[in-house]
Amino acid sequence: MTKSAGYRRHLPSSPFKVPVVPPPEQFAVGNRVTHDEHGLGRVIGVEDETAVLVDFGGLRARVKSPYSKMTKL
Repeated sequence: MTKSAGYRRHLPSSPFKVPVVPPPEQFAVGNRVTHDEHGLGRVIGVEDETAVLVDFGGLRARVKSPYSKMTKL
């Protein structure tokens, strides 16, 4: 028998704290960013909270949320 590694429900009567999920990082047009694969870039477009368009010099890339490989400078 195997256990699934999915979401675990938190019971209100549990003495343990609810795991905190950090909110997704917010980017605005003009922000300088760094990406693990593409390097330094500048945000040139924002699509709600789902994706951002980033200019990395010779490459324009659409980076989807969650932005685990990209950080704001």
